[in-house]
Amino acid sequence: MLRYLPGLLLLLWQLLLLPPPVVPGPLDRPGFLRLGTRGPGGNPGRRPAPAAPTGTPYSGAGQHGGARGAGVCKSMPLDLVFIIDSSRSVRPLEFTKVKTFVSRVIDTLDIGPADTRVAVVNYASTVKIEFHLQTHSDKQSLKQAVARITPLSTGTMSGLAIQTAMDEAFTVEAGARGPASNIPKVAIIVTDGRPQDQVSEVAARAQASGIELYAVGVDRADMESLKMMASEPLDEHVFYVETYGVIEKLSSRFQETFCALDPCVLGTHQCQHVCVSDGEGKHHCECSQGYSLNADKKTCSVIDKCALNTHGCEHICVNDRTGSYHCECYEGYTLNEDRKTCSAQDQCALGTHGCQHICVNDRAGSHHCECYEGYTLNEDKKTCSAIAEARRLISTEDACACEATLAFQDKVSSYLQRLNTKLDDILEKLQANEYGQIHR
Repeated sequence: MLRYLPGLLLLLWQLLLLPPPVVPGPLDRPGFLRLGTRGPGGNPGRRPAPAAPTGTPYSGAGQHGGARGAGVCKSMPLDLVFIIDSSRSVRPLEFTKVKTFVSRVIDTLDIGPADTRVAVVNYASTVKIEFHLQTHSDKQSLKQAVARITPLSTGTMSGLAIQTAMDEAFTVEAGARGPASNIPKVAIIVTDGRPQDQVSEVAARAQASGIELYAVGVDRADMESLKMMASEPLDEHVFYVETYGVIEKLSSRFQETFCALDPCVLGTHQCQHVCVSDGEGKHHCECSQGYSLNADKKTCSVIDKCALNTHGCEHICVNDRTGSYHCECYEGYTLNEDRKTCSAQDQCALGTHGCQHICVNDRAGSHHCECYEGYTLNEDKKTCSAIAEARRLISTEDACACEATLAFQDKVSSYLQRLNTKLDDILEKLQANEYGQIHR
């Protein structure tokens, strides 16, 4: 037997080194977050990113970073009630772990009358409000009060605990702030078992009254009951840890959840152009130059600066597609270096005038052509002709006209002379005939 001992020891050693088989846990089903996992989006499954400096424009999501990095967030004011299970199934050491978890969450919050107020409801088969929202206004006294809480031992009346929190802990008389304050009302219920009463209807009434419910299940916690108690979406409101030994690590997850995140960093701002961080998770939208913010305070519209008559253009204002504008000048003018005023173009100096002889600039930025002495401007208003040549042409034309006239006159005169001769002959014959008749 002894000779097989080394081999057996080696086999046992290898078996001890093997990882345990993976057994699907209750949180492997959809709708739950296991400690250490990240949800698909939103809180607490999303880790916030570093914020842009306060008051500076920022657009788009940033890089991932720690939840409480400098400038990233400040815990938002809350009316927060812890509803903790201290039934018989929760051992004393485990209950201590629950109180440590509560204290760790308190450490991540800004506690005060104007910030977060905390109450604790302890339950088993009975319900006890350990302290109200208005009882403690600083972290030290809160944590001391949490440390003094003792378990109630019997039963698991989760429905009754939620009802009591709604009726007694979240009242104005108990320190809760009214609807006008817009302070979120949040309850975190911690349990490791199955409720012994109905939780679905009472949880629905609590949520309808404006209470946001987070459910933390430990070890043997009933997953269906957690889903019935928690607010939607479940992947942001249901948590699970396998033992009380690690529940305190959930405090960082709630730290992220209750952090006043910077929408400009996360890219959730919905500003069309520019997001400006105002601090403490607040922001406002601005527009690029040439645009104005619309009534929805998010989108932008092009400003028609030409129509507003604020453009400063001396001659012509032209709107650009980018929401800006540029200036132009009338024909015959050029835009000056200030891109607004205009100067008359010296077309005569540019040599683009087309005048044959002389170019003369006009005040209107235009020009006209003139001719040298002894020349006259032609009908095209650009070229010139010599005055003597014009006169010669006119004289030639006149001479031709005179010769034709004289020739016509000579022809008419000749015809008239012939006609007169014929008339004289006829008259003589008539006279002779008349004289002959008289003397017969």
